[in-house]
Amino acid sequence: MERDHDGTQDPTPSQKHQPKRRLPVLTYLDSATVRHKHAEFLMPCTINYYAEPLVLRRGDGMYVEDADGKRYLDFFGGILTISLGHCHPEVVEAVSEQLRTLGHTSTLYPNEWIVRLAEELAALTPGRLQKSFFTSSGTEADEVAVMLARLYTGRQEIIALRYSYSGRGMYAISAMGHAPWRPIPPVMPGITHAPAPYCYRCPFGLRYPDCGVRCADDLEEVIATTTTGKPAAFIAEPILGVGGFITPPREYFQKAVAIVRRHGGIFICDEVQTGWGRTGTHWCGIEHYGVEPEIMTFAKGAASGLPIGITIATPEVADTFRGLTLSTFGGNPVSMTAALATLHVMRREDIPGRAARLGQRLRHGLEELMEKHPLIGEVRGLGLMQALELVEDRNSKVPATRRTGALMEAARRRGLLIGRGGLHGNVVRIAPPMLVSADEIEQALVILDESLQEAAA
Repeated sequence: MERDHDGTQDPTPSQKHQPKRRLPVLTYLDSATVRHKHAEFLMPCTINYYAEPLVLRRGDGMYVEDADGKRYLDFFGGILTISLGHCHPEVVEAVSEQLRTLGHTSTLYPNEWIVRLAEELAALTPGRLQKSFFTSSGTEADEVAVMLARLYTGRQEIIALRYSYSGRGMYAISAMGHAPWRPIPPVMPGITHAPAPYCYRCPFGLRYPDCGVRCADDLEEVIATTTTGKPAAFIAEPILGVGGFITPPREYFQKAVAIVRRHGGIFICDEVQTGWGRTGTHWCGIEHYGVEPEIMTFAKGAASGLPIGITIATPEVADTFRGLTLSTFGGNPVSMTAALATLHVMRREDIPGRAARLGQRLRHGLEELMEKHPLIGEVRGLGLMQALELVEDRNSKVPATRRTGALMEAARRRGLLIGRGGLHGNVVRIAPPMLVSADEIEQALVILDESLQEAAA
């Protein structure tokens, strides 16, 4: 290609013969039209929050704006995915520049950005985790992890937890720990479920700490009665996300993982929701429990909203995966750049420390609300991953499912977005972007206070 005297390039022959393309004029649809077209053209499984689904149009930091121009304080962040807030300028700039440079490669070609992020992950994660494989979602990351465990151990059986959630793949549906998210029966053999470390609704009717963490000890019984006695792996989230932010006792993982390893299995830690400083103090949620997994998975907030799935393993586990495989979109330069930019901001802002400090303030405020509102049966969580379990009566613990929906609607009307989870849909999930301010936490607590009062009426 030749340059003119002014430094501009002459078009190539192929460019000369291409008609000029006009960019389409962007015209926004109103909320009613979007909702109508959503019902007409999307599968009904594409569920939405709220009786009248919220049509979002813009995001900026801690706030989103709907198609009607109303602003909301976002305390769910796209299911714990908008880790640094909406459209963080440094991430936007890094991604924009990358798109101008190289937008896509598959894993068939190594690139600078994939190896940079893999090296960062080896330093970020606990223990001897070192080698990564990149995909586009948490579902894929967990699928890769399970395959790795089976290859490494030469065994097939996987132990998952009740109330767990791993996505939409065939493994994920088979390992699903609650019926509402399982559209078809389990189709993958060799998966069994252990009792969840759900202290508020203990499956053994015991109380912590007098229980001796019976739910962990029960893994001996699970292995002896529901497997061949030779498990390949135990997979668990440090905090069970969709299950309702179920937070295990501090001793749970040391006891549970030790039992599985005694029987020759390994530990897969699912950090899709808990990773990257979310739980405070540490980069990974499992570090609160003093256990080093053989395999770990990430997704969601790792790239500030861009599609990413990460499976990282110890060298001896990773090196057993030698068959032909690839990921068309995994490790693409844009998502890798977004993750690197996200991590750069997180290190500078000390996100683990920040999440610990502000999470403590959030937790204190939620506990004050519990003293005031009998509708709250329990407050639980770590860092900026907190939950309220709502019950009709604290003695009977009957799930307040309808009132949870009413609370979400009331909070929305007041300009606050929160999440929902739990087997019965009675758990409020609160997980703001991790650059949230103390003032924004106070604002959210005021709205929650008013909304709880309305929901209880």
